[in-house]
Amino acid sequence: MDFELRATEQSDYDTIATWIEDAVSCSRWAGPRVPFPFSARELPELLSVKGGSSYSLSDSDNSCIGFGQFWVVRQGTVHLGRIIISPEARGVGAGRLLCKKLLAKAMQETGAAMVTLRVYRDNMPALSLYSSLGFSVVESESTGDLLLMSTSNAE
Repeated sequence: MDFELRATEQSDYDTIATWIEDAVSCSRWAGPRVPFPFSARELPELLSVKGGSSYSLSDSDNSCIGFGQFWVVRQGTVHLGRIIISPEARGVGAGRLLCKKLLAKAMQETGAAMVTLRVYRDNMPALSLYSSLGFSVVESESTGDLLLMSTSNAE
């Protein structure tokens, strides 16, 4: 099966909206500034990040199975965020594929040498994935609930 990382379309936001079932999952995915419930039509604006780019992972039918964003946090460093995979596509490598493609795109578009992301300490599948992709915990920049992970310990 072929998978493509492409610019997010409104139909993708319509699909993504069905993956978020409650306020807790909304906050954990999108952050506290995105209210729940929300309209799929509002998602492009609600998820907008200054200088950010949004991408969807689509399957061979062009159906959205994943979403992620990146934005430059400072010169040389790009941050990945709001990574989500369709519930039906979890546990079969779609998250790994999305992250690899998103990492490559972020580094290509920004020229960044370092990539960061945040992950909840209790999200063991994501923690394991990010660690296997070369991310390390930066404890000094982490909180009780959230870990900052980086592709370099230079922070």
